[in-house]
Amino acid sequence: MPLVIVAAAIVVLLLLIIKFKVHTFIALVIVSFLTAIALGMPVSKIVESIEGGFGDTLASVGLIFGFGAILGKLIADSGGAQRIAETLVGKFGQRYIQWAVVLVALILGVALFFEVGIVLLVPIVYQMAKQVKLPLMYLGLPMATGLSVMHGFLPPHPGPTVIAAQYHANLGMVLLYGVIIAIPTVVIAGPLFTAVARKYAPGAFAMNKKAGVLATIGDAEQRDLEDTPGFGISALTALFPVILMMIATITDLVRQAAGVDDNLAFRIVAMIGKPSTVMLISVLFAVYTMGIHRKIPMSKLMESAESSVKAVGMLLLIIGVSGSLKEVLINGGVGDYVADMFAGSTLSPLLLAWIIASVVRIAQGSATVAALTTAGLVIPLVQDSDVNLALITLATGAGSLIASHVNDTGFWIVKESFGLSVKETLATWTVLETVIAVCGLGFVLLLGLFV
Repeated sequence: MPLVIVAAAIVVLLLLIIKFKVHTFIALVIVSFLTAIALGMPVSKIVESIEGGFGDTLASVGLIFGFGAILGKLIADSGGAQRIAETLVGKFGQRYIQWAVVLVALILGVALFFEVGIVLLVPIVYQMAKQVKLPLMYLGLPMATGLSVMHGFLPPHPGPTVIAAQYHANLGMVLLYGVIIAIPTVVIAGPLFTAVARKYAPGAFAMNKKAGVLATIGDAEQRDLEDTPGFGISALTALFPVILMMIATITDLVRQAAGVDDNLAFRIVAMIGKPSTVMLISVLFAVYTMGIHRKIPMSKLMESAESSVKAVGMLLLIIGVSGSLKEVLINGGVGDYVADMFAGSTLSPLLLAWIIASVVRIAQGSATVAALTTAGLVIPLVQDSDVNLALITLATGAGSLIASHVNDTGFWIVKESFGLSVKETLATWTVLETVIAVCGLGFVLLLGLFV
């Protein structure tokens, strides 16, 4: 019954939004309440779960999106985004511009969480699309592919790192195999899939399509190139969050490798490396490089900041309440129900890990919860087999990415970022995540033949 209830909830949500034109925010709240009741949650716990999911989600991404929007707007209004876009277009040319976007997403995606990468890159990619007169999604989908693959497969991202620890896999081997699997996956799910999606979902790629919230942050007055900041300082400002996170990650890895005890200095570095702190410091850096250094009045800089925060206000509400639906599904026992379905299975551990992670992901939305649920169920099987622990980590990560849809916060981030309808998001982003998951499994199984 829990899976039937989940399916019914999805249908009701789609009907409210698509057929009855109910605003996404209101529709998500209604469906969260109905789903909680249908799952038999105690009445006293329903509002608590909905408010808790809303609060937890905003606690994790609210500051990131707020500061990210300000950073993107400062770079855009100063002409920095235009300089980065024109330089990359000039270096790669229109023919290879998708590969330029994929390369940038892969580099930034090593250190940046998916949400941070989206909020930083969408305004720049929007400028690039304007420069070469291409639909935003033509560049945006490959960009999202690079970020998603990095987020799902490679440490130091939370999912792969935590799963590796659960399986007691060697983190270095997870990283090595993850890179080997990530490269062909990005090629297939990025530019190649985008070409296919453009044919069967042309509406998402329309040139006259209204830009999404994050894209419009990158919309600024076009200037003469000599009136924009230099490419070096513009790129440094955009990459500053990556640099801070990389420093924090490398410092922690070196500390662990050297066996040095944790102390105040390391804790300060770790605090600086947290996404919210990183984004605050990056905004202050941008205020100087994109503003004060160029003799732009502070009042004008703060006008840009205020306008960007206003632009993402409704996006934050939608993201928050999508967390409410996810929390209801988790507290309603959907993940536990799926785990029980596979208890005692005799399938190959690699395939079993991928299947369980996929089903839990589709049922309750959270990739991290799907991965951790899977690890808890598969660990007993791993103990009695010779399966490669790094590969089962990657198989679990791949399955946890599949079929992002209305119960996943990432779905709504992509929808609002690119100005898509629910139907268009399902046709592009949901299918894209499924392609990534299937390719990930395929390359894990292939690599398993040689290692």
